[in-house]
Amino acid sequence: MDSRERLLTAIGGGQPDHVPLVCRVFGLAAPPALAWSRAGKPVPYWYTGRLEHIHTLPGPWDVTDEFKRVQAWMSLGIDDCLEVSMPWRVDPRVTIRDYLEPASADCPHPLACREYITPDGVLTHKVRRTGDPVEAGWVVQPDFPPLFEDFNIPRAHRPPMTDADDLPKLRHLLRPPDSTQLDAYRERMAAVRRFADEERVLVCGWSLFGMDAVVWLCGAENAVMLAMLQPDLFGELVELVEAFDRMRTDLMLEIGGVDLFVQRGWYSSTDFWSPELFERFVVPALRRNVEHVHAAGAKFAYVMTTGAEPLLHYLAEARVDLYYWADPVMGGTDLATVRRELGDNVAIAGSVNAPLTLGKGTPEEIRKQVRDAIETLGPAGFILEPVDSLFPDTPWPAVETMIETWKQMVR
Repeated sequence: MDSRERLLTAIGGGQPDHVPLVCRVFGLAAPPALAWSRAGKPVPYWYTGRLEHIHTLPGPWDVTDEFKRVQAWMSLGIDDCLEVSMPWRVDPRVTIRDYLEPASADCPHPLACREYITPDGVLTHKVRRTGDPVEAGWVVQPDFPPLFEDFNIPRAHRPPMTDADDLPKLRHLLRPPDSTQLDAYRERMAAVRRFADEERVLVCGWSLFGMDAVVWLCGAENAVMLAMLQPDLFGELVELVEAFDRMRTDLMLEIGGVDLFVQRGWYSSTDFWSPELFERFVVPALRRNVEHVHAAGAKFAYVMTTGAEPLLHYLAEARVDLYYWADPVMGGTDLATVRRELGDNVAIAGSVNAPLTLGKGTPEEIRKQVRDAIETLGPAGFILEPVDSLFPDTPWPAVETMIETWKQMVR
């Protein structure tokens, strides 16, 4: 089997020629033997296209780097996939004003502020600039707050969405991409599809933000309070995000080249929501999204790394194809329980914890986690992956131990 066929077989619940191993990256320090240079300068860290539009990278990363990363991983005998994301824009009638507010008695940090002057009024977003040191390779806090960015969540001072008056303003900020953006995406996808066809690799499209967008827009605590105290207003916001997700998904489907669509759900688990709120506000849109993608002949994946166990049966009922990512360490999930809750029709990816097991564990702990995962979840409907990425502080010898153990298990 080639890599794309192997992954699609596993995602479809079948048994490929061997359990695949995929190592996604979030700033992994480039292994010296696999590193490359750009314009005469070394590329020190590896990233992925799914970070585009929602993170500020410390250095350049383009589609040719994506291709070289895929070739580097595949040279080790493991699989990889290309990841793409669809851009969007604000209404051209909107004016953006950025400014700083100094630290005060009420807030000991300066505030990075962004105002959107929309046809329906001014929307204000304020985030504390905490000045935390950023180690090499990690994404950085932008100078002023974009709508969607994980840095905003723990540093929020005034999230974009606080009451009903903000909803019509938000509609102006989640508009389809313009012709220039679409032309750039088409050009990128033409290159991605050529490479994917030549190298026979999977293409993943990250077009669905789901509850991650809701939490980015409201802040974590405010989102939960809004859902409980103003459910009708919260439902309108969920509908707005669903329409935004559908718009980006439809554009990806129209342009083509994506094999697997992914919905983010890092902020959708029981770390934030009760099963009742998940069933009310997440499941209906999830079912529609899955049905829509399936009708177009593509596969559908859902991300939820912690607090997931009580909600897994909803993914199975929605006919999700792939669950990203089972984590027995930080996620606290029992792998056998994950398989039982999802049944045989939902494939599972993950089961090797990156920050603790790979980052701090002993070689024997790494080997045991790889063995347990393959024996419990393989050989059908399972993809071994570090959860949820390899990071700048992930030691390369630990990655080598994982790969070597995997090879011993699948030979």
